[in-house]
Amino acid sequence: MDTQAKPSAPRLPRYERHVQPCLAELLGTALFIFTGCLAVLDEPGGTGRLQPALAHGLALAATVAVLGDISGGHFNPAVSLAVWLLGGLHVTLLIPYWLCQLCGGVIGAGLAKAVAPSERFGNASGGALGGSTAREQLPAVLGAEIVLSSFLLLVVCMGAVNGRTRTPLAPLCIGLTVTAAILAGGGVSGACMNPARAFGPALVANCWNHHWVYWVGPLLAALLVGGLVRLLLGDQATRLLLK
Repeated sequence: MDTQAKPSAPRLPRYERHVQPCLAELLGTALFIFTGCLAVLDEPGGTGRLQPALAHGLALAATVAVLGDISGGHFNPAVSLAVWLLGGLHVTLLIPYWLCQLCGGVIGAGLAKAVAPSERFGNASGGALGGSTAREQLPAVLGAEIVLSSFLLLVVCMGAVNGRTRTPLAPLCIGLTVTAAILAGGGVSGACMNPARAFGPALVANCWNHHWVYWVGPLLAALLVGGLVRLLLGDQATRLLLK
């Protein structure tokens, strides 16, 4: 039996371990939210929710595919929380990821405001969510955000993090999930599923009506899905129970 010690993998430079992933999260989130907001601000004619659904889904799939190997391609604080719960993100990067994602959301929404006609921007509240939601609709909106976010996070965790089910098609699966969620739930809650997507347009347009829903729903879903995969659905390296 060969007893010679195998050389360990080279340690990445500090820049590639800490700075570059945060830059990728900032850039990817900005591009994703810019594309999504611009699709909402545009006049879709007879396409209804199809245009924003495809814009969000395709933009997310593309950014995850090209930046995922650098940062994991989260672009969503709820995704970062779920991935951290599964052990796929070091705790020292969780808060920097959140800050970069929120800043990216503001940059993306600001760029959308800069290029869109001011009348369309005002009519659509800059792509912010919750502006026309009545108080009695809040339970349904919150429930939809929890379920839709759970669907998205389950696809992310099982398709991109969990070793046994990880697939190279994860970016496509994630993009298709976002598209399906917006088509199905866009009329109920807006199908945000992403606090950064809610925060950026809300700050740029100064529209904070029921903003808390788009934080509580996705983050609660992250805790639920993270716990589900960590305890029951994950592979042996991830699962804590029934090994």
